[in-house]
Amino acid sequence: IPDTQYYNSSQTGWMYYKKSKAKRNIRHFTDVHGLPSIEKMVSSVEETPEPISCFITGTIPDWIKGNFLRNGPGKFEIGNQRFNHWFDGMALLHQFKISNGQVTYKSRFLSSDSYQSNQERNRIVVSEFGTVTMPDPCKNFFQRFLSRFELPKPSDNANVSFVTYKGDYYVSTETNIMHKLDPETLQSTGKVDWSKFIAVNGATAHPHTEPDGTTYNMGNSYTPKGAYYNIIRVPGGKPVEGETLEGASVLCSIRSSEKTKPCYYHSFAMSENYVVFIEQPIKMDLLKIATGKLTGKSISDGVSWEPKSNTVFHLIHKDTGKVSPVKYLAKALSTFHQINAFEEGGFLIVDMCASDDGRAITNYQVQNLRKSGEALDEVYNTLCRVFPRRFVLPLNIDSQTPFNQNLIHLPNVTATCLRISTNKVFCTHEDLHGEELHHYGGLEFPQINYDKYNTRPYRYFYGCGFRHLVGDTLIKMDLNGKSMKVWEHAGLYPSEPVFVPSPDATEEDDGVILSVVITPNKDKSTFLLVLDAKSFEELGRASVSVNIPYGFHGAFTAMT
Repeated sequence: IPDTQYYNSSQTGWMYYKKSKAKRNIRHFTDVHGLPSIEKMVSSVEETPEPISCFITGTIPDWIKGNFLRNGPGKFEIGNQRFNHWFDGMALLHQFKISNGQVTYKSRFLSSDSYQSNQERNRIVVSEFGTVTMPDPCKNFFQRFLSRFELPKPSDNANVSFVTYKGDYYVSTETNIMHKLDPETLQSTGKVDWSKFIAVNGATAHPHTEPDGTTYNMGNSYTPKGAYYNIIRVPGGKPVEGETLEGASVLCSIRSSEKTKPCYYHSFAMSENYVVFIEQPIKMDLLKIATGKLTGKSISDGVSWEPKSNTVFHLIHKDTGKVSPVKYLAKALSTFHQINAFEEGGFLIVDMCASDDGRAITNYQVQNLRKSGEALDEVYNTLCRVFPRRFVLPLNIDSQTPFNQNLIHLPNVTATCLRISTNKVFCTHEDLHGEELHHYGGLEFPQINYDKYNTRPYRYFYGCGFRHLVGDTLIKMDLNGKSMKVWEHAGLYPSEPVFVPSPDATEEDDGVILSVVITPNKDKSTFLLVLDAKSFEELGRASVSVNIPYGFHGAFTAMT
């Protein structure tokens, strides 16, 4: 049966459908061939707990003083057992200390309960997102049988990001447990359990912080009445030294549209007055997840993409906690990271990185990332590309609002919004890019000048281009004209770009971009890259003589 193809202008061009031997359609979004192997980027490494000096090429500006912190998986095997999913690897924390134009590097495995238990028993004993632990072989048959009926315990393997609450640093994943961290030593100073403060079963690794230190986040709760999405608020003040999440409260709760199948979400958006929760049709089957130990299925096996369902934008007023009665609908989409959100002229503008398919999360298995040749090409081609998009949500919907006509009247905006019933409007997006971005495989890991422009109108954002399963370019997007600047070098794979403003900044892009660049084809040649954020030209790099796996998220903490 010959392959069929058609052109999809909203993605990367030609889209392919191939017939398998089982006559099952496998959707192909690209037709890329000859991708180089990146196996070494998802290989276990040793920690480097003592600082080592980096070799400087070019110039690291003297005004950069602080720690660039990175988080991600660093150990993918325990004994003779392997983790299945990229998200499962044991958290390895990295610190690039920058001062007076010089850089040192060190890393340390997070001393989580998961890590310590695994190491002590030399096998995987704590289940992770894509890996379910097997019964202890040292137990007798009856004990092993009973252990399959135990509910999975939440992992404290906080390998996603560095976050701050009340001025303190934490490392976080998406369970209810974080680790408070000393950013100088990279050592945990204690576990913090969200459920000890508020009734949630977890929280995202992407909170939003206001200038006064007030922090917002989201977390699920599961009750006999069904699953709920909770908006969380943590005060910025710390009246008692050493406190953690004291004073945290649930601003509001939103019932899942399906009682036992809440959506998966990785983050949310926030404007000056609103929290924006995007309920996307990536569903988590709670029954499958709860019985995973019995069936031998992992959490990821309970995640499914339901493209026939709409995406729903929920608006929550930050002062009152009131949920808008208006539901803003869009066609099925998948989003992991939002770029920014702000209010303008009676509209709430939400910018995000999104795709038209939500199956990517289950495809990032370690075995897929370690493939080569045609098998690696096949994994990439079956993943939908992610692009920056803008949705514009009208805030003033009332009885006088007309039906079935575009409600958006902002200049130079192509997004649309139609009122389709009393409290429902249907939205279409505007692309925040030109055709050139298709050449670079879309964009993910978006970052902005957060401290000055989050929740405000802005012009620039930064991210990674994805011509591979991980970022292979750095991109600066200019919303004025939707133009872009690119940093790229063959065989080099940059991580999430982090913007650091210069001390005398007068413009939005006055500062530098920091990114850790991985070199899978060269041994022990990873480096910290420093770009001029305005020109996007390289200023310098700090090479470190150890191997570092490709990680997730990072943060810069300035030294005073």
